[in-house]
Amino acid sequence: MKIRLFYHSLVSDWNHGNAHFLRGVASELVARRHDVVTYEPRDSWSATNLVAEHGRAPLRKWREVYPRLKSVRYDASKVNYERLVRGTDLVIVHEWNPPELVGALGALRRKHGFVLLYHDTHHRLITETSAMHACDLSAYDGVLAYGEVLRRIYVTERGVRRAWTWHEAADTRVFKPLAGVEPGGDLVWIGNWGDDERSEELREFLIEPVKKLGLKARVYGVRYPEHARAQLAEAGIEYAGWLPNFEVPQVFAQFKVTVHVPRRPYVRALPGIPTIRPFEALACGIPLVCSPWRDTEHLFTPGKDFRIARDGAQMVRQLQALLGDERKRRAQVRHGLKTVRARHTCARRVEELLAIHRQVLAERKAVVVPAARLFRRKPAAAHEATAG
Repeated sequence: MKIRLFYHSLVSDWNHGNAHFLRGVASELVARRHDVVTYEPRDSWSATNLVAEHGRAPLRKWREVYPRLKSVRYDASKVNYERLVRGTDLVIVHEWNPPELVGALGALRRKHGFVLLYHDTHHRLITETSAMHACDLSAYDGVLAYGEVLRRIYVTERGVRRAWTWHEAADTRVFKPLAGVEPGGDLVWIGNWGDDERSEELREFLIEPVKKLGLKARVYGVRYPEHARAQLAEAGIEYAGWLPNFEVPQVFAQFKVTVHVPRRPYVRALPGIPTIRPFEALACGIPLVCSPWRDTEHLFTPGKDFRIARDGAQMVRQLQALLGDERKRRAQVRHGLKTVRARHTCARRVEELLAIHRQVLAERKAVVVPAARLFRRKPAAAHEATAG
């Protein structure tokens, strides 16, 4: 198939976690011999910040790691969207696109008939409602939502015709255990500080436990204000800045355990969405301890795939138990790897995506227009019935 993807960025993962999943899905589609191109704005804030802080070397490195992926960076003021999607079978538009682009591609879907899906991997539908409702999805074939709770909101509140739960997953071509690396550190955390959406949680479940246990720990990520860096330093935690996502497996291999601290909107308003970090950690074979989140969709087996800490004191106890017992770490790693490889790989998600594409085409073909209606004086009804 000819597939075109409109996302914020494929080439940069600076403060842009969706690039992780996008790279994995695109790699899997290309491996299955689909014609895949990702379009991203030339001035995306992720790539702009990456180059400003680290130069263009990371973009060259990305090309070396993903030589088969194709990204076209366009000027939004000059782009001809019709030229980009003509003859396409499937177009996916990510939610981090302006309403103008969302609407323009909807209009082109009516004209050209390709399958058009909207992909939401954020909490903005509940935290920035007005901005999200500015996007016209009336011409879209449906929404790919990365959690069941988000899918229901699109159906009940946005009134979309179809919506599917399409969780993120690990790109197991990249995220896998590395043999022959001896962990030299105790704990590593990879994540961005952000807009204080989890600053209190990071203090309770990461900074204070490390300080109390005197662990050798390191943190990677961006957008850490001075006060956050000071807290890390005071707890004896090394701050290492931005880390290319494809280098995460090498870092995980150097530590005995990691933690996951979800952002507040996912815990309180969008339960059941783990974001991509747990998938990647389990795929790399590092023991994981999570601050509280409700696995309402039964993606994992808490207690076996990972441990849950209800508060800071329990986080201390969970970390002590794992760091002090290699057999427990190995057992948890085995269970987590089995779960991810069976249910949560990008290959599995691509199979789900292709099934959705087939479903949309089948439903279009199932719309039958009685012959008598084709000869009525008002043919608009027939057009609407066959438009899908």
